[in-house]
Amino acid sequence: MSCITGESRRGKNYKYQDFRRRKHGSKKTSQRDSIQYRNNTRKKMSHLLKKRKLDKNVQENLYFDSYSDVTIHEEMIADHVRTNTYRTAILRNSDAIRDRVVLDVGAGTGVLSVFCAQAGARKVYAVEACSIAEQAVKIVRQNKMDDRIEVIRGAVETVELPERVDVIVSEWMGYALLHESMLNSVLFARDKWLKPGGLMLPCKAELYISPINDLVVEDRLNFWRTVKDQYGVDMSPMCDFAKGCIVNGDIAVTLVTVEDVLSHPCKLAELDLHAVTAEQLRSVRGSFACECFGAAAVNALCVWFTVSFPCGDGEEGGRPLVLSTSPFKPETHWKQAVLYLDAPRDVVQDTRVAGEVHLYPSEESARHVCIHVECAIGEHKKQCKTFSIPDGYSEHQQQQQ
Repeated sequence: MSCITGESRRGKNYKYQDFRRRKHGSKKTSQRDSIQYRNNTRKKMSHLLKKRKLDKNVQENLYFDSYSDVTIHEEMIADHVRTNTYRTAILRNSDAIRDRVVLDVGAGTGVLSVFCAQAGARKVYAVEACSIAEQAVKIVRQNKMDDRIEVIRGAVETVELPERVDVIVSEWMGYALLHESMLNSVLFARDKWLKPGGLMLPCKAELYISPINDLVVEDRLNFWRTVKDQYGVDMSPMCDFAKGCIVNGDIAVTLVTVEDVLSHPCKLAELDLHAVTAEQLRSVRGSFACECFGAAAVNALCVWFTVSFPCGDGEEGGRPLVLSTSPFKPETHWKQAVLYLDAPRDVVQDTRVAGEVHLYPSEESARHVCIHVECAIGEHKKQCKTFSIPDGYSEHQQQQQ
């Protein structure tokens, strides 16, 4: 499970979310009492990463430490789309799990391991590197499954299992799918421990992109022009400063409403989790071309992902089960990744937006993703920009929280 460079993938900019809720109406959000721990722990990591490139072992310790607090796990379990989709997928594949051996990579509190035992697994190895493993042991014992579930404290790259496994299950996805690079650990486990023909849950991942018109950002940028009417003080010089703070190279993790989206989804990339290699994850490229709906201003690109599970033996027959983080689907804790363009462009019906996207690991930490975008809107000159979350959220955003 994961950390956003100083901020876990579960972190949020609540002031930004409040602004958005006032604009679009209230949405269900995660518990606010989680924010203080995340900010304190991961902000320390953020400052360290900004000063120098950390030793890999230090980075890993900081990463795993960020998953040792209850609030992160509370948020993940409370994400009904996430947790129920995994439960349904595991139970639907009970024929492939029953009387077989399962490896849960990054087991956290052990909930997926329990689901696998409920589906009839003979043995489940729940591998978890952070101290939350101690709680997983208690949960397994409380559910009277300690005869079938063995919790192993350690990174999957370092632990030894007594046997190979028939199934690997893991909830490895980060912001924009690849942030945190936990998928590398899953692929390591696959190559070392999964039997030929074994089952991967999930088995496929896809990345999507669409142009959007984020009215909230427009309102925030224009806010400083309205102060004079309210208070008699012209604060318009703040506009350029605000733009530099808001429309920067940060990947903004936030909710995007259906009304914001200006085109049909365009698929950027597809990963077959039975075949993709760690080397291929070091450079994931995709191109897109879409036609806009109606008249608006494209000021950002929205990126999201889906993961798919084998259809198994459930009622849906040949239809795979999909966990989607699309703005067209119910909210998840991953929300969407928003990339703000330096030069918004007006579009009309059928204006073409096309470009290329490159995802690759940050130089500061291999766990953190960078996204380079080259994008042309209509007849306008191509825009090029690189986005990242190397500090989780930028300092000014963390201070706002």
